[in-house]
Amino acid sequence: MMHSRNRRPVRRRTREGVTRPVVALAALLALAVLAGCGTGNTGVAGVPTQSGEANSGVAGVRNPSDEPGGTLRLLAGEIDSLDPQRSYVPGVWNLMRLYARTLVTWSTEPGNTDELVPDLATDLGTTTDGGRTWTYTLREGVRFETGRPITSRDVKYGIERSFASDVVVGGPTYVVDLLDDRADPYAGPYQDETPDRLGLPAIATPDDRTIVFTLTTPTPDFPFVLALPSSSPVPAENDTAGSYGADPISSGPYAVTSVDPQTGVVLERNPEWDPATDDVRTALPDRVVVRSGLSSLARDQALLAGSADIDLSGSGVQEATTARLVDRGLGGRIDDVTTGSLRLLALPTTVAPMDNAECRAAVAAVVDRREVQEALGGAGNVVRTSTLWPRALDGGPDEADAEPDLATAREKLASCGHPNGFSTVFAVPDVPTIVEMAGVVAAQLAEVGIQAEVRPLDPATYYATDIGNRDAVTAGGYGLVLATWTADFPTPASFLVPLVDGRSLRPVGNTNYARLDDPQVNGLVDAARAAAEPAIAADAWRQVVRAVDQTFTYVPLAENRVQLLAGQRLRNGLVMQPYGGYDVATAGVR
Repeated sequence: MMHSRNRRPVRRRTREGVTRPVVALAALLALAVLAGCGTGNTGVAGVPTQSGEANSGVAGVRNPSDEPGGTLRLLAGEIDSLDPQRSYVPGVWNLMRLYARTLVTWSTEPGNTDELVPDLATDLGTTTDGGRTWTYTLREGVRFETGRPITSRDVKYGIERSFASDVVVGGPTYVVDLLDDRADPYAGPYQDETPDRLGLPAIATPDDRTIVFTLTTPTPDFPFVLALPSSSPVPAENDTAGSYGADPISSGPYAVTSVDPQTGVVLERNPEWDPATDDVRTALPDRVVVRSGLSSLARDQALLAGSADIDLSGSGVQEATTARLVDRGLGGRIDDVTTGSLRLLALPTTVAPMDNAECRAAVAAVVDRREVQEALGGAGNVVRTSTLWPRALDGGPDEADAEPDLATAREKLASCGHPNGFSTVFAVPDVPTIVEMAGVVAAQLAEVGIQAEVRPLDPATYYATDIGNRDAVTAGGYGLVLATWTADFPTPASFLVPLVDGRSLRPVGNTNYARLDDPQVNGLVDAARAAAEPAIAADAWRQVVRAVDQTFTYVPLAENRVQLLAGQRLRNGLVMQPYGGYDVATAGVR
């Protein structure tokens, strides 16, 4: 059933979800992209060009301005869903900051964008029992675009939608893991059989402004879960279940007014948003237009031509574009960012001979990260690392640029009963650059007699049904697995636990790619989670990493880096570290 609302300055959509005529918008987008095709073009005529200094958006703000107006033009490689409970793409999460507020969100203070600040809530939450129970109070005066006040029950209902795994699929499930009673699972709001339909018992709403979460286990990182769009409020009376993404109800400064596969997504001002209730979003543009489906090079071209302001994908400029930037002296429009995305080798302990720590140690001793870096495009694309800890995450172990040690590798092979080496299968996603890099590693291993057959697998199913499936790993004999791992939020627990905690092992959908289940590591994880003081907690997580290093189950290789290109008109270019791109909530164009 379609819902009705009173968006005063916003024009209506049809029942099919496509708005009023958009010919002018389509023509504008087409013209804008074509404008970049001429080699001498520096932008759309009459558009003021902003340059700035290289990396000025990393720890500062690129071309600051507080002038409102204009249209912010965004590009996206993929929009998996506009439903906040269904998206799992960081660039789309960035977009959702415009229309999906959460109890807490990411800071817009330069250099501190990986820290949380209150959003719909008055503070970051309070807990009196080490993180098992969390209480939040909503701000006064917050409203949906329909004009109805946002209540604690709306926040609860939005979170409950993630439990409807048969209807709302694709988004994060942290709330399910942390709030569900496994002895009596909650099936979500569409199959709610609780007395008087009170919903998920783990969330209490004693009044319209108070919400209390009771977790299954103490979790100091829980506020980061609440910063995900999947924890945003949804009004039950406007919920259209699986089709909600076609017309999500805004709690932020903009409302989605058009969704069209050809012309893109259009967001216009939400008159019910009160800036006095929002310390994060500046909402400077009058309109936001998002175009998806363009290739990486086409997105680069649009940014260079001045027909787009921000690329939401976070993939950075392509190699072919980099050369053009140098030739045209546009280095001042680049922000260089390490992404927190680590490429690593996992050595599954369930596959012989990787069930022997000495054999795993032999592999770890052989790897030459300099050659791996070169195969991945050089220092401009990746940073070498031998530490299971992303660079942007504070408090990590001291970084050691480990060199290959073939003598030690041969000693370890002798210790594990394979003095002449052994044969194994090296699973990788079937992407040309990755396959080439895997060939480099295989050649390194061959120097000590380890014969690694590089086996490219379908990238579309690689993580879900290949290396994430216990039986597939065992049946395929994958003694080496190449994985890229990024945490959903910037904490040691978010990064390490899914990779190394034996309690995180799953038959399918597994992210503990090495299938590590070590009692010492598990105990150190528990100690780190229980540490209340930040300094003690940081040291505890470093101990986890050191213990994992001694198992030789993971061999970190490199951390991805990207060069973000700011559009010619972009003002307030602030790199939002959790999303690997410019913050759309504070961006302007005047």
